[in-house]
Amino acid sequence: MLGERFAGGPDDLLKAIADAGYAGIEITDTMIGRYADRPAEFATALRSAGLTLVSFAFGSKSGFTLKESIGADLETAKRWIDFAAAFPGALVSMGSATVVSDGPRDDRFPIAAEFYNKAGELGRKAGVEIAVHPSSHHNTLLFDRADYDRIFALIDPSLVGWVPDTGHILRGHQDMIDTLTAYRDRIRYVHLKDVDASGTWAMLGKGVCDTQAVIDIASAAARFNGWLVLEEESGTAAADPAAAVKTNRQTMRGYGA
Repeated sequence: MLGERFAGGPDDLLKAIADAGYAGIEITDTMIGRYADRPAEFATALRSAGLTLVSFAFGSKSGFTLKESIGADLETAKRWIDFAAAFPGALVSMGSATVVSDGPRDDRFPIAAEFYNKAGELGRKAGVEIAVHPSSHHNTLLFDRADYDRIFALIDPSLVGWVPDTGHILRGHQDMIDTLTAYRDRIRYVHLKDVDASGTWAMLGKGVCDTQAVIDIASAAARFNGWLVLEEESGTAAADPAAAVKTNRQTMRGYGA
């Protein structure tokens, strides 16, 4: 997941992913580098690598939970929505709401939902699909099933979709199959990751994720766009990222993907 030791740039990412045999890429605001204001150049780079832009993902230091930051966060959302609009079919994925200030945790849900819904309105105007990506990282607001139920009750499903992340769902001690099924109609694309029984990141297929069941549920989802995005946060990947993404691609071929 590109920690501090990563010294490369976006072109290195494109090469590693293309060389591993993937068809598309999700890129983030922290990975886009010199292409941030040059969507046409990035499109050229993608074509040269034989890759499709699946989604552009971004987060905020506000965690999308500070009322006073909604305006600035929406400006950022519009920037990346406009960027993604240059790539037919590309989505914009918004990071997990996160607690970054003191105060009642429950008060953060309506603030996050307000931001997500307003960003969804911006996406609709631009013809770009918008989705939210919950996580299990430190201070996330969207950790367990109760959190998912709470935020989804506040988010307009016609404006904002969902990017389920198998690793984060499992780390939140959720019944992954039940959660995916309950909110299947919100699924736009899927983040596939694996963890062991203790919640430690594992290479895909080496943990407890029932990958085939995930594929089956997503494939039956009305608005699933067909993309399975593999993320890798295991220690194996940290030691050799390029080799890890190649191994995961081989694993996916075992599922016919």
